[in-house]
Amino acid sequence: MCPSFLQSARVALFCLVLLSVALPGISCRAQQAPATGGAKPGSGSASPAVGGSTAARSVPVREFTDWSYDGGDSSKARVAAAHTAKDTEVQKLFSDAGVAFPPGDLVLVGYKKERDVEVWAAAKAGGKLEHIATYKVCYASGGLGPKRREGDYQVPEGFYELDYYNSHSLFYLSMRVNYPNASDRKLGKKGSLGGDIMIHGNCVSIGCLAMTDERIQELWIMAKAMDDRQKRVAVYLFPTRDMDTLIAGEASVELKEFWTNLNQGLKLFAAQKRRLKVRVDEKGMYVVE
Repeated sequence: MCPSFLQSARVALFCLVLLSVALPGISCRAQQAPATGGAKPGSGSASPAVGGSTAARSVPVREFTDWSYDGGDSSKARVAAAHTAKDTEVQKLFSDAGVAFPPGDLVLVGYKKERDVEVWAAAKAGGKLEHIATYKVCYASGGLGPKRREGDYQVPEGFYELDYYNSHSLFYLSMRVNYPNASDRKLGKKGSLGGDIMIHGNCVSIGCLAMTDERIQELWIMAKAMDDRQKRVAVYLFPTRDMDTLIAGEASVELKEFWTNLNQGLKLFAAQKRRLKVRVDEKGMYVVE
């Protein structure tokens, strides 16, 4: 378990994504979020489609908001509040993109530099994905580059899935990314690699992708609808959308090699707009198709 330290009264003396009393160990820790000047609850703007989408419609951008959950503490109450507030809105996001909800496939694509998480969905598993919306990340720590050890404060980079959902998190609702994966275990530092990297609410993070509570409600409804049908949500995490420029300006041979490997997956995703088939070779490099 990571050490606790002082922060705001909201989250004092707890580690960031302490999932629940039933899941003890974590390495993603809480930190006071910066002032955000968030919009009012329910707000959201629209922008031209991003992440390689060629759709004619404007893809909604879900900005973070100031609203925070202050209802009942039970898991049931938290989930019920999310559905009451957001079921209709989530269904409309999918309907506007031409995809029935719940979808047959769901992919989250994160860009660390831009602090964006794109939601992509298809009517059937393995089908062509439509860009549903882009969610602005309220807080994320670290810099560009993969997570290679516990305590480096980095958000991972690579190809993952969501593998655990916690409706009684200290940070309202949380969804765990299955870091470390096979690539991380081969390329990471020997010893503890850390873990329990989450997408969650409360806008505080070290090593996780923090949303505000209103936005995690929407993402929870989308992702949990897949989990309820025993379907995994893919999570692709990249340092930036502009991988070519990043790679060209990087001096580290190790980072160049890793980012070039990630870029192959990003370009294939942009071209095909389908869930990638990913495996890891003996050197820890991703093989995507």
